[in-house]
Amino acid sequence: VGPGASSLWKSKSTFTSFGVFFLQMGWGDLGVFGEPSKETPNLDQMASEGMLFLDFYTASPLCSPSRAALLTGRLPVRNGFYTTNAHARNAYTPQDIVGGIPDSELLLPELLKKAGYVNKIIGKWHLGHRPQFHPLKHGFDEWFGSPNCHFGPFDNRALPNIPVYRDWEMIGRYYEDFKIDHETGEANLTQIYLQEALDFISKQQASQQPFFLYWAIDATHAPVYASKCFLGTSQRGLYGDAVREIDDSVGKILKHLRQLGISENTFVFFTSDNGAALISAPKQGGSNGRFLCGKQTTFEGGMREPAIAWWPGHIPAGGVSHQLGSVMDLFTTSLSLAGLQPPGDRQIDGVDLLPAILQGKLIDRPIFYYRGNEMMAVRIGLYKAHYWTWSNSWEEYSKGIDFCPGQNVSGVTTHTQEEHTTLPLVFHLGRDPGEKYPLSFASDEYQRAMEQISFVAQQHKATMVPGEPQLNVCDKAVMNWSPPGCEKLGKCLTPPKSDPKKCFWPH
Repeated sequence: VGPGASSLWKSKSTFTSFGVFFLQMGWGDLGVFGEPSKETPNLDQMASEGMLFLDFYTASPLCSPSRAALLTGRLPVRNGFYTTNAHARNAYTPQDIVGGIPDSELLLPELLKKAGYVNKIIGKWHLGHRPQFHPLKHGFDEWFGSPNCHFGPFDNRALPNIPVYRDWEMIGRYYEDFKIDHETGEANLTQIYLQEALDFISKQQASQQPFFLYWAIDATHAPVYASKCFLGTSQRGLYGDAVREIDDSVGKILKHLRQLGISENTFVFFTSDNGAALISAPKQGGSNGRFLCGKQTTFEGGMREPAIAWWPGHIPAGGVSHQLGSVMDLFTTSLSLAGLQPPGDRQIDGVDLLPAILQGKLIDRPIFYYRGNEMMAVRIGLYKAHYWTWSNSWEEYSKGIDFCPGQNVSGVTTHTQEEHTTLPLVFHLGRDPGEKYPLSFASDEYQRAMEQISFVAQQHKATMVPGEPQLNVCDKAVMNWSPPGCEKLGKCLTPPKSDPKKCFWPH
């Protein structure tokens, strides 16, 4: 570790490498969090050997904004991963999105590269698929994966199948060259992603090169898939099969680090980009444990995530932390371990978690729950205040879209956007993690909680400078018709005429 690195630990080598496992899983999907089938033995062991975070959050209840937040250390409303087309709508990056990660943003791999790191992304990028947004233009040296979710199969006329890249060029498309069987759920992708990780780690170890591995696979994102040897092995159906294969893969990666003798020089963090998608339940949806609702919402089930830090020889085994953490903290913590300072020319929302991880100290910090361009809620300590509540619209709900199935809480899981800025709904998450019983407005406890939260919320809003929204404009002409490399494969498709429009965001 270079000069200026944290003095909280003694280096046993000249570098610390980083691995971030970033998937879509719910808080309640892991055995260590109480999942009754106990089908995640490797992740449970990872927790027993490292530190488990019980109060860890994503920065958005949706895939791409949370990924932008992790890699920039900044809230999506700052880095541009939001929309102003409709109030408090979540926004992601489907094929027809024109925007993506701006050049003005500094990503973690860009900064690590300056310190000699080699950086690889395996799996879903989701920060824009047009050429200017390519991950190798934003600090990554290698890429194996896709720019978007593996939706499809499409007909390659109205919608093109999603490309799979190796570095700068596509090497095929989902459903054509990389099979996913919608009927059985069979796909070999997780095994491919696992081997990519093992090979990359081996190569960097052989050359004594510090590395950052961002393993962002998508087997638990609907349509869910698993390889043949895992199909039918879970008590939880196809989703459980996918979770079991991910768990097995994590175990093999950690074992590989040990066998290469670099586990004590590799900081590994496992977490999720959002809560389990209950809209996909019961067949393809996960569990958010005791928490309310799921993906797409700013209730605890949508934003509180499973999180494990693992670093043998440095992190005391079996630790459990109540530190309020965020995916944005991985940006700041990784820089600290690499001996680097966060950029000083912009607001960084992530904090350095090393004091919490290595010394058990609790850092006083708020958690802001954003949905699109709106700050929906704030957490300080054990108290959470909702300034807005909304699950999804009556129109979407009437079509069977439900982000809170079986969890209706009167006045809380609202189907219209309800404003509570005058009298926020306040919950004590220690006594009421399911957000079912708001505190009485007249109680002394409510008044004390709101004194703290109001000050932090007002200060935050007063200093907030939103970035330029990247998710406002859609155009079918920018979809994955002719990605780089398509000519060599004979897989170029003819795009329609450009016709940019405002993106429509129903929820």
